[in-house]
Amino acid sequence: MFKVAIVTLSDKGYIGEREDITGKKLKEYIEESNEYKVVHYNLLKDDKDMLKEELINICDNNIADLVLTNGGTGFSKRDTTPEATKEVLEREIPGISEYMRLKSSEITKKAILSRGVSGIRNNSIIINLPGSPKGAIENLGFVLDVLPHGIEILKGEATECATTTKNSI
Repeated sequence: MFKVAIVTLSDKGYIGEREDITGKKLKEYIEESNEYKVVHYNLLKDDKDMLKEELINICDNNIADLVLTNGGTGFSKRDTTPEATKEVLEREIPGISEYMRLKSSEITKKAILSRGVSGIRNNSIIINLPGSPKGAIENLGFVLDVLPHGIEILKGEATECATTTKNSI
């Protein structure tokens, strides 16, 4: 079972003026799968340094295999989730974010405005999701089924990425 951390970025949520519906919906969605368990949750204000510290703590202390942020990926001056994430990543995984934007843009063209990024720190995959419950669940749904393979490779548990047969050589 893969361990998941959810980090919500919301100024209003942080001070108690808004309920974190997206974080709750993500937890419900993830735990419907038998492959994932949410082991960590935090609600932070839209603060770049706070998010960097949280991501470093989760990844460097092996708290979660998959870290899902939600919120802070738009155009507001306070939306710095992608910048904070990029500063802590060791390697980016652009295909995840590109695929989520592509598939989401088939639902709404506004999806191309998302600035979310994805990548690796130590043995954890970090993915920035939109702040809206609908957008976060849709985007995660596009990639959730392929993530176990990536996590297994990171942890050294996958033996082969591709199989070959005598006839395919």
